[in-house]
Amino acid sequence: EHANIPVRPVFSTLPSYAAGKPPAPVEGLTQYKLSSNENPLGPVPEVARLLAEFVTVHRYPDPLSTALRHKLSARLGVDADDIVTGAGSLGALNQILKTFAGVNADGVQDEVIYAWRSFEAYPILVGIMGARSVQVPNLPDGSHDLDAMAAAITNRTRLILVCTPNNPTGPALTYEEIAGFVADIPDDVMIIVDEAYIDFATKPGVRTAVPLIEEYPNVIVMRTFSKAHALAGVRVGYAIGDPEVIGAIQALLVPFGVNSLALAAALASLKDAEGVQRAVSEIIAERERIIPALRDLGYDIPDSQSNFYLIRGDVYGLVEACARVGLIVRPFRVGVRVSVGSREQNDRFLAVAAEFARTEGIGA
Repeated sequence: EHANIPVRPVFSTLPSYAAGKPPAPVEGLTQYKLSSNENPLGPVPEVARLLAEFVTVHRYPDPLSTALRHKLSARLGVDADDIVTGAGSLGALNQILKTFAGVNADGVQDEVIYAWRSFEAYPILVGIMGARSVQVPNLPDGSHDLDAMAAAITNRTRLILVCTPNNPTGPALTYEEIAGFVADIPDDVMIIVDEAYIDFATKPGVRTAVPLIEEYPNVIVMRTFSKAHALAGVRVGYAIGDPEVIGAIQALLVPFGVNSLALAAALASLKDAEGVQRAVSEIIAERERIIPALRDLGYDIPDSQSNFYLIRGDVYGLVEACARVGLIVRPFRVGVRVSVGSREQNDRFLAVAAEFARTEGIGA
């Protein structure tokens, strides 16, 4: 007998979030997950030491993440009151949407504009809040069509999500492109710039949008410790914005949303900026080695400014070919996304990709 307990009707309309699948154990085969954009090098040594010695799990965390916010304020050149933390940048986004988008007093859905494809959690979170997604197709190179996104604004638009570098396609917008876009957007529409992968961007002109906040209080920038800092498992991220906007978000915080271990690990990682940058540089070097090699094999890969790359087209046979040698990669409707792994893992993938290209006639 099934429980007859009604849930909100919106749940029947939501897509599900398909996280990168963990490898299924195969005897005698070492497996690697290249499907979740994780940092394969792990956190800096200070974080590992802290995790081994952490003894305050019986204490509640600081609900305002005060020490972390002050450390970030010094790093970013903003006030601590301009920062709010969350359980990863996804947690921060959840709080932002909860504050600004949903169903208005007249029962009309607010609208949230974002590029598509982009981060697959966007339609889920927007739908949960009761708002309506307005998806604007990417340009042929996989980047945001900013003109079309601006043209999609209506009197119901409350937020625009800009993911740069964009997951899963890879391209990033320059600061000037974002600044020009922001200048044309009505000041009652919030613009959320998701910079989860910006530490891996090397394209000239790509830099954080944080300086725009001073002139445009409708801009919020989201960052995370999951990628460059390799803290995906402890969940800590943050948003930077105008203090009045951040105050509104802060008022709706889930109590103790960022745990003590995550806060301590983030602070420890910030102490070793050089160590974090060494790992980032190693991942970038591997990305710049892999993508040209794959293109030489005939694969269609857009520019990637991230710690992953997207192989476009009908290449889904790669997923099974990789699984046979212990590599887990991520299929999307637009292609197959592969996270940059260690050199050994990347070499294994290149060997599979070369054989697949030969047998399937890729680039022929």
